[in-house]
Amino acid sequence: MYVCSCFQVTEAQVQEHAGGGACTPRQIASACKAGTDCGSCVRRIQAILGRGSCPRRDLAEEGAPVFAELAELAELDEAA
Repeated sequence: MYVCSCFQVTEAQVQEHAGGGACTPRQIASACKAGTDCGSCVRRIQAILGRGSCPRRDLAEEGAPVFAELAELAELDEAA
């Protein structure tokens, strides 16, 4: 079933991007354009994202850097 009719993005595709680390509708939009045309699918995307855990959010709650670039900066700061 399509979540985004404008770009023919399915619920499975949104879940796949979420599994890859996309935790917000904006991150889903960056990955597959869903939600960037008419916007009627944004609430559905939010509902799908609300169903599961977010790998980035889980890392942040553990105190770990969320982005690889931040991890590298943290390592450089620790080395200095």
